[in-house]
Amino acid sequence: MLRDRRQSGRLDLEAVEMVIRSGMHRAGAAGLTQLLQYGPPESDQRSLPCDCGQSARYVELRPRPILTAVGEVDLRRPYYLCSTCHQGQFPVDGELDVANTELSPGVRRMLAVVGSEAPFHHGRQQMKLLAELEVTTKAVERTAEAMGQHIAAQEQKQIGRAMQLQLPIPLGPRISILYLQIDGTGVPVVKKETVGRVGKIQGQPAHTRESKLGCLFQQTTVDQEGRPVRDPDSTTYTGAIETAEEFGRRIYTEAYQRGWQRAEKKVLMGDGAEWIWNLGAVYFPGSIQIVDLYHARQHLWESARKLYPHDEARRNRWVMVQQDKLDNGRIESLVDTLRSLRVREPKLTEKVHTEAEYFQKNIDRMRYPEFRRQGLFVGSGVIEAGCKTLIGSRLKQSGMFWTVTGANGIIALRCCRLSGRFEDYWEARRA
Repeated sequence: MLRDRRQSGRLDLEAVEMVIRSGMHRAGAAGLTQLLQYGPPESDQRSLPCDCGQSARYVELRPRPILTAVGEVDLRRPYYLCSTCHQGQFPVDGELDVANTELSPGVRRMLAVVGSEAPFHHGRQQMKLLAELEVTTKAVERTAEAMGQHIAAQEQKQIGRAMQLQLPIPLGPRISILYLQIDGTGVPVVKKETVGRVGKIQGQPAHTRESKLGCLFQQTTVDQEGRPVRDPDSTTYTGAIETAEEFGRRIYTEAYQRGWQRAEKKVLMGDGAEWIWNLGAVYFPGSIQIVDLYHARQHLWESARKLYPHDEARRNRWVMVQQDKLDNGRIESLVDTLRSLRVREPKLTEKVHTEAEYFQKNIDRMRYPEFRRQGLFVGSGVIEAGCKTLIGSRLKQSGMFWTVTGANGIIALRCCRLSGRFEDYWEARRA
């Protein structure tokens, strides 16, 4: 390359960078290989306890390849064998965190990150481009999902302790306003995960499973126009494909750890789904409950489309009048209007009355002028964005179909990363 530069007067910097990086990787791999050449154990360390109750004895040194952040290296370490149960042991593998894997901790960490961010085959390409490491798509998938499943298992331990009232009381400064927002979104799954489940279209099988997602964040103040201001660094997420009962325990644990008890104002927000308010009654009594204004408006538009399917002008006028009632908290008047509508089709009458019941049940959760006077959010944009960013952009791409276990692993991993907890998790895991 230097000869080419002398001849042309130009230097291909990128080519030089790649050559130097490759050379540094080779040198690093050679040095790391030397570091990983373990010798035979001392005479007093040639016997180890075996799970069967007997002893495993040192046999020999055995080699194996390990893919590390600087490339493939050779690990040579002592091998022990139990003569009773014939179970072999490699204690060094456990110490180095490479037991039952050919990937070093550093590589597994990288695979977890790229696998959580993009389709697994993209992760393989990123590893080649950015780290000059050759891995398979399946390795990215297995590693990312396994890391997420380990995070999920740690969360379940926390949830178990919370339900047994064994978590320490979270200390810290008072919190002025703490929001809890909850929503759900469908995740496409493989056929075996929907056996016996009814789809959204009558007579059709289900193709998705609902992932429930919750987020908590703090409100710092209000701006000059009285609009609430969120602390963007305070947002944390938790979620999974699970029942409402299981999710209730999950979101309670997250809220407890976030200092729900220290909040002067506690606000629970959702789209009006009954299961959300049922969780509120069980786990968050006394909280201010707010139906997302934009979901409520969507219900109006749905009613208008059914009432005036072929008359856009009349549909828009009707929504304008009813939305004014909604925005100004005159929900009783809105309910009376819906109930007094007379249409010829019985099915349509039933649908309109169902919408009336939706607003009737949520009257106190739709007092938007009062919520605004308190300087509170009336829209659940944070959790809406979370559903799109955390779940939709990763798990709902074209052609994707998940197992529930695999999806929950990626959801747990993405929640951990977007909540700013991945470094803490990794340090605790390494410790």
